Amino acid sequence: MSPSWDIAVRERAELGEGPTWDPVTGRLIWVDILSARVHTYAPSTGRRTVMATGQHVGAAKPRAGGGLVVNLRDGVGLYAADGAFSWLVTDPVPGRRGNDAAVAPDGALWAGTMRYDEAAGGGTLSRVAPDGTVARMPAAVTVSNGTGWSPDGRLMYYVDTPTRRIDVFDVEGARIHGRRPFVTVPPGQGWPDGLTVDAEGCVWVAFWEGAAVRRYTPGGRQDRVVELPVRRPTACAFGGPGLRDLYISTARTGLAAPHPLSGSLLVLPDAGRGLPGTPFAG
Repeated sequence: MSPSWDIAVRERAELGEGPTWDPVTGRLIWVDILSARVHTYAPSTGRRTVMATGQHVGAAKPRAGGGLVVNLRDGVGLYAADGAFSWLVTDPVPGRRGNDAAVAPDGALWAGTMRYDEAAGGGTLSRVAPDGTVARMPAAVTVSNGTGWSPDGRLMYYVDTPTRRIDVFDVEGARIHGRRPFVTVPPGQGWPDGLTVDAEGCVWVAFWEGAAVRRYTPGGRQDRVVELPVRRPTACAFGGPGLRDLYISTARTGLAAPHPLSGSLLVLPDAGRGLPGTPFAG
């Protein structure tokens, strides 16, 4: 079953990614990685803002004291509420950039990277504490993407896109362990990308080259499919009043004949109920 979607923001983003709801400002935050832009959108007023970052930006998330934490090409940076920028972590590697990131229930940032050429094993997944301490997950990573947590915080879901899997870890404090497949994606459905977890513990995943967002129960069974007109949805997140609306970022990069809505921010009204997010504690 494919519920009806709508257009939230008509845009021509090259690589729209990482929608995130900020309850303090009532805005959705999302990025255009390759254009090095952070976008915001307030559904109640339609007001939008666009901020240039100066480097490719894989993710932007709210901070507890206002402002943003951003996963950039050369590391993790901080924007204060007044727009002032500072580096929290610098780790420049030629040919590599920051990609998707997510804030854990404890306020730490889980930040992923990937190589521009998507070389196998060229990416990373790291836990960045509020004080800038970095703990890198030792497992090999190629294209680090969607990350999210179960409602009780005991499980962490994770996508390394070329594996064609959604994996799950057990969470113990600041540590994760016991990596295992949660869903193995069959051929023909595209590539798993960004994800979010709803209040029922179901996992929603955007499928690059799959023209759809799919929902999986906590047992790993697909129970909903949202078919989209664009080939490359990239990520999804709940936002709006009561966290009822599912926002979906999309991309147009690499497409010879992109759909007119490729690069826009789409929305699925009243899709369910999301989990309140946690701002970065740094």
